[in-house]
Amino acid sequence: MIQTVFVDEHILVINKPAGLSVLPEGWNKGASYLVKVLEEKFNKIWVVHRIDKITSGIILFALNAEAHRSLNIQFEKHEVEKKYHALVNGVPKWSEKITKFPLRVNVGHKHRTMVDDRNGVKSETRFKLMEQYQLSAMIEAMPMTGRTHQIRVHAYALGHPLLGDVLYSAPESKIISRPALHAFSLTFSHPVTGNRVSFQADYADDFQYAVSLLRGK
Repeated sequence: MIQTVFVDEHILVINKPAGLSVLPEGWNKGASYLVKVLEEKFNKIWVVHRIDKITSGIILFALNAEAHRSLNIQFEKHEVEKKYHALVNGVPKWSEKITKFPLRVNVGHKHRTMVDDRNGVKSETRFKLMEQYQLSAMIEAMPMTGRTHQIRVHAYALGHPLLGDVLYSAPESKIISRPALHAFSLTFSHPVTGNRVSFQADYADDFQYAVSLLRGK
């Protein structure tokens, strides 16, 4: 279910379900996608950023060209604070970690992203340990750059692939059938008022179920 978190004349904030692409997929032109569904209700919308099809959570759109221009500038200048919550295999030995592994995207027939010290592009993710369980943990991830699969690959490179993320060498998970990644919050300056605003997205049902199992509740 697509949940509207906030809407005014200028911006639209959505809690996207996992499994729904933001834009059309080239190999499946008939499939539904988020922008198409939203434009049926809100008329024309402007895409400001994207999150992966498998990722649930917060995503921001502009509702006019002026707002789009303002938000684009904020994203380009890294003035937007993005926080993700992820469930990972293993318990990190650190409480906070900054990773700067250079990344090369779209590698091989599986279109993976990989760490490449020679040809990779500068990438940075800041991790914080939030909760630890017996054999796994919840971490907060703040991507300072916006590479494809960045959080997933940086977590994998640290030895803690996301639960369910078989593309990046995690074993299949019995508690969640996709990579356990949720876009939790966005903080930015409203394109018209200039006020700093922050929005959060409730966990998707499958992510919340996995968290509850890991907490033993």
